[in-house]
Amino acid sequence: MTAYVRTEDAPRLPAPANIVGWRAAIRERLFPTPLSGLASIIIGALLLWVIWTIVDWALLRAVFVAPDRTLCNVEGAGACWPVIQDKALQWVYGFYPIDQRWRVNLVYLMGAVSLAGLLIPRIPFKGWNALFFFVVYPIATFFLLLGGVFGLPYVETSQWGGLLVTLVLAVTAIVTSVPLGILLALGRRSEMPIVSLLSTIFIEVVRGVPLVLVLFMAANMFPLFMPPGVNPDKLLKAVVGMSLFASAYMAETIRGGLQAIPKGQYEASRALGLPYWKMMGLIVMPQALKIVIPGIVNNFIGLFKDTSLVTVVGIFDLLGIVQSGFNDAKWASAQTGNTGYFALAMIYWVFCFGMSRYSMYIERKLNTGHKR
Repeated sequence: MTAYVRTEDAPRLPAPANIVGWRAAIRERLFPTPLSGLASIIIGALLLWVIWTIVDWALLRAVFVAPDRTLCNVEGAGACWPVIQDKALQWVYGFYPIDQRWRVNLVYLMGAVSLAGLLIPRIPFKGWNALFFFVVYPIATFFLLLGGVFGLPYVETSQWGGLLVTLVLAVTAIVTSVPLGILLALGRRSEMPIVSLLSTIFIEVVRGVPLVLVLFMAANMFPLFMPPGVNPDKLLKAVVGMSLFASAYMAETIRGGLQAIPKGQYEASRALGLPYWKMMGLIVMPQALKIVIPGIVNNFIGLFKDTSLVTVVGIFDLLGIVQSGFNDAKWASAQTGNTGYFALAMIYWVFCFGMSRYSMYIERKLNTGHKR
């Protein structure tokens, strides 16, 4: 018997045409079975209809230049963008005095620069940057916006509004909810019964009521715990209420990460002689926070959107400012409200989408099993 022995590699053949290329990818993802293909066609048609409707209203039939509501009231007119141009500064500054808006601009600039320094991975002096953002910046923001010192005119918080109030509420609540959430999560898992009981009661009570109720309680019941004659500022009460509400949800998110850490990590830390707080700060907590990055960012996104609820307690955040602009007779038209809410939705989407994408970047960087 004669055996055939190949003396050279077999030639490389191209992959079958039915398993490579964009056609194969579409067929595999959208039309793997007849039922899936039918669902893809229906959903695709619905999506195209929605996109076309929005484009037709927001661009093709829209009014881009107009001195008042006249052109926006024409039958068949689309979005009334001139009202956004007219109210843009009010959306950004609220009712802040025009001659003092440079203070708000300075706050925005310092916040953007310091936040960029924290988010960019490789940048020098990151420790000093963090110290500035979490310690110096809040104090500077308080005195800059409120005034009354260093020759700055006093501006009541009732004159604040728009994006300024939304960012103050969101950033303050986000920054304070993380350390409070960590303490509450550790307290709930504590071996000291009284600490565990108090932490559990706080978390379950706060999570058991809607944020609107928390805001109403902060606005009306918070002064009851103050000395007679002391009535804290309305914006301050809303910040406290939102921070406590967010910390309860953050505590449960972080507690989930702590429970995911293998018991061996705790035992190894104790075997090395590490005290409790060093064990948590150096070994356990970094791993737990890495695991729950998606949950933490989800809380941040929900909290940012929930700032719109402060409108019900008389605070003119971004939503409140937009709604107040609808009362202007100069721009009263059938499309004013739709245009305002659409623009507002885009603003919220930009902020939330940015947080989501940065979260995905951090997950990939830390190798937390991120998948698209």
